[in-house]
Amino acid sequence: MNDKCSKYEGLFVFSDEAVLKQHLQECEECRMEQEKMDRVSELIGEVRPHYLVKSRKRPALKAVCALMLLIFCAFSFELMENYDDMTDTLRYGNTLSAEDLGFPVDSYGLIAVGDG
Repeated sequence: MNDKCSKYEGLFVFSDEAVLKQHLQECEECRMEQEKMDRVSELIGEVRPHYLVKSRKRPALKAVCALMLLIFCAFSFELMENYDDMTDTLRYGNTLSAEDLGFPVDSYGLIAVGDG
């Protein structure tokens, strides 16, 4: 019965590079596993520049969003400053009550549901 070598992961993670290289010279299965890992590393190396290009766009996008928010807030504050009737309503709470809107109300000013 041929047992597979299961030392590769332990050596790769926990030992130093010299011990791993020595084991790779002795064990064919671990050498094939190392070749797979090397191919994956090459693929990651190929994709890395494309990923970096995408990640460089994010700070510019965040800056544009922050600028748009700043412009919107400045415009809103300027608009509120120029219209005194709107700012008075927002500041002092001059809003219509349920009675002003035509709903039947009870003695507390709450909307009356029924006289039942």
